[in-house]
Amino acid sequence: MNVRVLPFGVLKDWLGAGPQAVELPAGATVAGLLALLGQGRSVPLLAGIAVSVNAEFATPDTVLHDGDEVGLLPPVSGGSAGVGNTAGAGNSAQLSPPVLIALTRQPIDSAALAASAKHGSDGAVIVFDGIVRNNTRSRPTLFLDYEAYEEMAARQMSQLAEQALARFAVRHVTLVHRLGRLLIGETSVLIVVASVHRAPAFDACRWLIDTLKSTVPIWKKETFADGAIWAPGEPFPPQIAVNLAEVAYEE
Repeated sequence: MNVRVLPFGVLKDWLGAGPQAVELPAGATVAGLLALLGQGRSVPLLAGIAVSVNAEFATPDTVLHDGDEVGLLPPVSGGSAGVGNTAGAGNSAQLSPPVLIALTRQPIDSAALAASAKHGSDGAVIVFDGIVRNNTRSRPTLFLDYEAYEEMAARQMSQLAEQALARFAVRHVTLVHRLGRLLIGETSVLIVVASVHRAPAFDACRWLIDTLKSTVPIWKKETFADGAIWAPGEPFPPQIAVNLAEVAYEE
């Protein structure tokens, strides 16, 4: 059988950019695929990665099937259309939908999206506006490039928003992430939470950005005045990260 392997982020430098067809015996698992890919290669880059099968997180013992799409996901650094739809912004008579999710390559209008989330029943609207700064670890930054496993990222963002609504009892969540090249001062990620009370809105906003940056498959490449690197990223939670002890490599 054949599976389609999609490496992301720094793993593209290791395996090559673009989808790769890999032939496996029937009944092969994720662990078997990783063992095959690790043959004759240095494998430290696989430490702490996550693996998806058909845009869902998988474990090493997940059985693969012909035609499956397997994503190799290094620790992340961190949709749908609609990011530019701000009709009715600031109109407290118009109720915004409970969730607005977007991945976009266009500039994010933070003020308009925050205004469009407001409603007369809200006592608080909390905004996290993540912007590109001009330095990282004392190195002058020129620009950032963001990429995502878009189908999976959109699904994960939607699930996070729904979880926040239920967990914190807030009324509305906006989650928007920019992809492509971003310049200094531009917004990379915007989170807006609207709620009757401020405490759950603060809690939900903090939980959303922390969880997004550790689980949603979005990566950034930082270009400095003296070179470029893939950002190390946040470690995946233990229940998502692949345990290399379960993978037998042949070098």
